[in-house]
Amino acid sequence: MALPSPLPPLVLLALSLGTPSAAQTQRPSHEQQQRQVVVPNSPDEPVPEVRVAVGVVTYFHFDASIDRALVEVEGRTTRFRMVDVGDRTLILEPAVEPGPGEKLGVRVRYRDGASPAYAAFALVTHPTLVDKEVEVARRPRPLEVLEAALAESEAELTALKSRCGTRGPAGLIFSGRIDWNGVRAQRIEDVPTRIQGGLKVVGGMGYRAGPWALAVVRIRNLSGQSPWGPGTARLTRADGTPVKVLSVDMDKTQLGPGEEGVVAVEPEFPYWEAGQVFRLEVLDKSGTRRLPILEVVL
Repeated sequence: MALPSPLPPLVLLALSLGTPSAAQTQRPSHEQQQRQVVVPNSPDEPVPEVRVAVGVVTYFHFDASIDRALVEVEGRTTRFRMVDVGDRTLILEPAVEPGPGEKLGVRVRYRDGASPAYAAFALVTHPTLVDKEVEVARRPRPLEVLEAALAESEAELTALKSRCGTRGPAGLIFSGRIDWNGVRAQRIEDVPTRIQGGLKVVGGMGYRAGPWALAVVRIRNLSGQSPWGPGTARLTRADGTPVKVLSVDMDKTQLGPGEEGVVAVEPEFPYWEAGQVFRLEVLDKSGTRRLPILEVVL
């Protein structure tokens, strides 16, 4: 029997070295870190970078509630295995890492209306590091901004005090809210009998003095309806010209089913002659439940 020919030297060398093991082909592990990032106050400031990696879930924790419907993640449907938004959290797990020099944008809107209104990040990759936990904080507002806000509030308070003056009838005289013309009142005669938005108008009055006017309406929220509260009001002159509304107030926080309340609508300084008829409409904060349109004399 013929003996097999010897293997070539290069083949013998390859066999002696062996094939790469699973450990040799596995990606290098990333060191997982916890960080705090500060949201810039100005759009001109650089956006914080957050390091992500495939196989690692990154948790963002915010110091205020965020708007779940207004979270923007670049490549959300193609580059991520998981994107989960909570009241104060954002959880990301990439399926494809950002390439060298690539940045994926993330933009989150806060719900409280404070400044800055948005938090923005740039997702990047790093050969050895990944951000596992990210605490997101808004930078305290600069002292000069707080001082300006305080000055504005003090000015509003001073104006309010001067407007209110002493309580009672004497305060109305001292503040000029009532002059020698006194106050004229006109009942809303044509009260709508129809029901709209589960609301019924019970009655109302129009008040007019020299420097101010007021439309007052008593409302009943019918049984079986959800709670209601006024949000905005529209006041229109007979020729269709809108009149600016300064305030909309009610004697209760909201009306429960079957409850009645009084809504007062104050327009701007009454530059028109007394006795004119206006169309009044009161809406809730959502703008979906409104009173039947009233005609009020101011």
